[in-house]
Amino acid sequence: MRHFLAELRIFICNRVVSRIPSHTVRLFYYRKVMQYRIGKGTAILMDCTFDCTRSIAIGANSVINGKCRLDNKGGISIGSNVSISHESIILSADHDINSPDFAGRERPVTIEDYVWIGTRAMIMPGITIGKGAVVAAGAVVTRDVAPFDVVAGVPAKVIKQRNHHLTYQLSYRRLLQ
Repeated sequence: MRHFLAELRIFICNRVVSRIPSHTVRLFYYRKVMQYRIGKGTAILMDCTFDCTRSIAIGANSVINGKCRLDNKGGISIGSNVSISHESIILSADHDINSPDFAGRERPVTIEDYVWIGTRAMIMPGITIGKGAVVAAGAVVTRDVAPFDVVAGVPAKVIKQRNHHLTYQLSYRRLLQ
C-alpha cells in the first residue's frame, strides 16, 4: 500500500499539479505533499517532472523553467540563485552497463549557487557543478564542472571562465507559468 501511495503522489505531481498555472498551488504541493525542500523565492515553472517522492533540495531564489525533468531518485541538491533553462534534464540514477542483471545505480547530483544551465542541457548522475559555472544549451555534462567554468558540447568541455564576482538575486515568476 505504501508503494501505491508514493506512486499516486508522483502521478498527481507530474500529471496534474505541474500543469496548474499557479506558483502558489504547485509549491504548496511540492513542499507539503511531496516533502521537497524548496527555498523562499524559488520558482518551478509548469510541466516540470520529478521521478520520485524524495531527495530534492532547492535553495532560495532559484528558477527551474518549464518542461525540465528532475530524476531525483539518487538525490538532487540545487543551490541558491540557480537558473535551469527550459527542457533541461538532471539525472541522478542510471544502470550499470556491466551488470549481468542490469542493476540500477543512484548517484547524487549537486548544483552549487549561481549556476546557469542552458536550454536542453543534460546533467548525468553523480555530477557536481561548482559555484557560478555555466552549462551551455544542449551540453551533456559527464564530468564535474569546476566553479566559474563555462562548459559546452557533447560531452561538455571547458570553453572559458565566468566572472567570479556574482551577487545577483534571481526573481523570475511569469504569470500563468
